[in-house]
Amino acid sequence: MTKLIAFIDGSAYAHSVLDHAAWVATTIAASVDVVHVIGRRDLSSTPFDLSGSLELGARSSLLKELAEHDAQRAKLAQQRGRLIVDAGVQRLLQAGAPSAIGKLRTGDIVEAVQELEKEADLILIGKRGEAADFAELHLGSNLERVVRTSTKPVLVASRAFQPVKRFLVAFDGGPSVMKAINHIAAGKLFAGLEGHLVTAGRDTPEARGKLEAAANVLRSAGYTIHTHIEDGEAEKVIASHAEADHIDLLVMGAYGHSRIRSLFIGSTTAEMVRSVKRPVMLFR
Repeated sequence: MTKLIAFIDGSAYAHSVLDHAAWVATTIAASVDVVHVIGRRDLSSTPFDLSGSLELGARSSLLKELAEHDAQRAKLAQQRGRLIVDAGVQRLLQAGAPSAIGKLRTGDIVEAVQELEKEADLILIGKRGEAADFAELHLGSNLERVVRTSTKPVLVASRAFQPVKRFLVAFDGGPSVMKAINHIAAGKLFAGLEGHLVTAGRDTPEARGKLEAAANVLRSAGYTIHTHIEDGEAEKVIASHAEADHIDLLVMGAYGHSRIRSLFIGSTTAEMVRSVKRPVMLFR
């Protein structure tokens, strides 16, 4: 059975991650591992500099008190984490997911990705986490790290799930986006959806040829595909088409070339992920 890994925390995006996971799971009959990572900062007190400022007895007493405090923090973090994953599993099962189990991990989310993705086909994470600045639309601090670490496709959930009827591929002709094209053509998740392939740049014979070749791969798999080439900045061109064509899901390479840049955070790609109010599926 296909397996999904859904990373959730206590943020407003957790429900959306689970709803996107339910959509995928029910569409392709996948099982879901609901994972909450308890960070190291959730388990320990802020370090204190005790050197030379306290008598030996007072220092020992304080260290003992800090150790007890850390143990209590760890216990509460475990209890909170268990409640988060249990609620997530329940939400998925109620939504019709074939199978869902909860997992707690302690440490760093990158370590959890490396451990769990070996048997997974897709990673899901929210655009923003508990520490993100929602007013400024900052991306979650773990997002880039997960995308750069994972060898599997990553579905970045938007603030709220909407039924997916149309998808848009930000096409730059690079190997990562071609991986996305082949994934769509061979899989079941996108079956029956209307597709748009958009290239930002000049409409040259070479660009048109690459775009139509990719579109034909999807057409051969039974998809209705519309192609567009428009000169301009990639994030503006893609965002404009996403609005005009009522796109529900953006697909793109996490690492590309030409006008859809290879870097993620701090690039036009990051701006697109940050500003477009839609889920984004990224391929390496």
